[in-house]
Amino acid sequence: AGQAKTRLCPPLTPQQAADLYAAILQDVLATVANLPDVALFVAAAPAGAIPYFRQLAPTFAILPQEGESLSERLAGALEAVSRGGFAPVVAVSSDSPTLPAVYLEAAFAALDEPQHDAVLGPCEDGGYYLIGWRTPRPALVREVRMSTPHVLRDTLVIARRDGIRVAQLPLWYDIDERADLARLQAELQANSAAAPATAAVLSGLAANLADFRR
Repeated sequence: AGQAKTRLCPPLTPQQAADLYAAILQDVLATVANLPDVALFVAAAPAGAIPYFRQLAPTFAILPQEGESLSERLAGALEAVSRGGFAPVVAVSSDSPTLPAVYLEAAFAALDEPQHDAVLGPCEDGGYYLIGWRTPRPALVREVRMSTPHVLRDTLVIARRDGIRVAQLPLWYDIDERADLARLQAELQANSAAAPATAAVLSGLAANLADFRR
């Protein structure tokens, strides 16, 4: 509380935001865990929270995040898995609880094609929900300032500069702000099975709060 999903406060309290984010993470992990023939990792922070993640995701190996910036931490996680002998390597964000599993499958399929060196899943806010590579391409992450509206654009500029051939997946959205919460609420009211843990928490919050769209 106070560190997770702070841009959702208000309308949520810090504890409500943290509880919602824990449910979102649970749904993302469930989607990833169902991918066939994939080694599973969670890049976790802070170090003291590793026991929590081991309990939450017992079938996942836990990687401590290393580095000060998000760029450093994301690149470090990708590179660590690559050094472990895994290829291709894909990282997916924990901000999109209803991301279709077929998008994740498409990422690995794209990297199986020799004409692609990397893959990106673009977000509507200008970032991305997924990045992957066949062999390490750290410049795609380390040279980009994260949490800006042009992360995807800046990443593609580096790819063109370095001759990295990038496949792009379908557009999706993540949960950062109040408007995203309203969209998620509407999506899960129509299909709670898309993210059952998130739907359960969001339903409880909606009973105590004004409609997020106001």
